Amino acid sequence: MKTVYFHPHASEEMNHAAAWYESQQKGLGKRFLATVQDCIQRICINPAIYHEVYPPFRRGLVHKFPFAVVYKVVRDDIQIYAVMHLHREPEYWKYRPLE
Repeated sequence: MKTVYFHPHASEEMNHAAAWYESQQKGLGKRFLATVQDCIQRICINPAIYHEVYPPFRRGLVHKFPFAVVYKVVRDDIQIYAVMHLHREPEYWKYRPLE
């Protein structure tokens, strides 16, 4: 099993989006998090499943929500750099410091 590492801002983005969805409808935030986790599972099973959008970064689409997981593979690890909204500043994460 691959180890998954979150950039601190990616974790923040995911939790912020989940809180917003939960404020809109009870249980929706939990569904959002579960759907993001499903996307991450697909990435772990087959890291090359999604195409490179900005090499070496790939973008996995989150089903049923307008979000994507931006990640790169480093040896046997998955490094998640963003959990991004697809309709808001889609390339902001490129300028994020690598941590």
